[in-house]
Amino acid sequence: MKKMHNIKELVKKLCPNGVEYKYIGDLITIEKGKQLNKTLLSDSGKYPVINGGITPSGYWNEYNYNEGLITISQGGASAGFVNYIETKFWAGAHCYVVSKVNEGINYRYIYHFLKSKEIELQNFQVGAGIPSVSLLDIKKLCLAVPPIEVQNEIVRILDNFTELEAELEAELEARKKQYEFYKENLLKNKNNIKKLKEVADIYDSLHATPQYVNEGYPMVRVADIKSGYVNTESALKVDKKTYIKFIQKYKPKEGDIIISRVGSYGNVCIVNKEELCLGQNTSIINPKINKKYLYYYLSSSNVQNWIKCNVNGAGYKSLSLANINEIPINVPEIKEQVHIVNILDRFDKICNDISEGLPAEIEARRKQYEYYRNKLFSIKQ
Repeated sequence: MKKMHNIKELVKKLCPNGVEYKYIGDLITIEKGKQLNKTLLSDSGKYPVINGGITPSGYWNEYNYNEGLITISQGGASAGFVNYIETKFWAGAHCYVVSKVNEGINYRYIYHFLKSKEIELQNFQVGAGIPSVSLLDIKKLCLAVPPIEVQNEIVRILDNFTELEAELEAELEARKKQYEFYKENLLKNKNNIKKLKEVADIYDSLHATPQYVNEGYPMVRVADIKSGYVNTESALKVDKKTYIKFIQKYKPKEGDIIISRVGSYGNVCIVNKEELCLGQNTSIINPKINKKYLYYYLSSSNVQNWIKCNVNGAGYKSLSLANINEIPINVPEIKEQVHIVNILDRFDKICNDISEGLPAEIEARRKQYEYYRNKLFSIKQ
């Protein structure tokens, strides 16, 4: 709160009669990018091509804007998304660029303000096909224009938060690479290869589409397998009668592994304590060896590459129950399984735990930034 106190003192000192509010269109120049043929895009070009999405559309060897500029997605599902591009880039036809600001306006002040209005901008979307945000709606946004000294202090505070978040995200990315390195190296040995059916019991889901209810038992579908766990919030629900029918074949137990079979085939997750049943295109694996070891092994590149080579179908590929049974699993001694699990669990907690790991810390910093940003842009007139 000390930071807010500093701002209040500055405002009181420099603008005792209040702060003037202006339309952002009177303070900045916004340009629209230039269409670039998709055939020119690649994964290895020198400059990112910023268009209507959150991430680059691809890369190209030319640029039409310098680094350090604000972009706003003009068209597409992400229309209204605000970004700050650190490198030279090519702005496509579905991209607005804040090319300059008036004298007496801190450019980063405009960025933080537009970022605070991102949801409002996205709500401006119009169009049934490809939604878009009009330039007129952006220009109508109204913001406080305090003296440059106040703007600079606001920017300093908010940039500290974004820099810390960027550092945490860079650390998370490094940890993820380290995690993958250790996982692949710890699991690459092939001293005692067995088929999955030898180290686990495998059960198919019932092939039926039930009636769904608002409250009931989660039914896991392919889309509900997220980051190693079941996303019960997104899962559709079935009533008790349907649930009992579904679990007659096999009732998933805590620590069992669910594997997807169609579409995003080969994804795996661990069953938690919640009672659930399996939807179509999934199978359940009840391990006879260390459950976490088997989960990590099934998610490794060794197994995922094997699965890619053994799916069926020309267009819409699927992983058959027969092929699931044949997945090769390296089975070291139980002590080695536990040792590997202990190491990978530590990395998994750092990289993926939303309550304790780096993702939790990043989320906390993001919320802190948003809190201060909303307060700082609420200066009274």
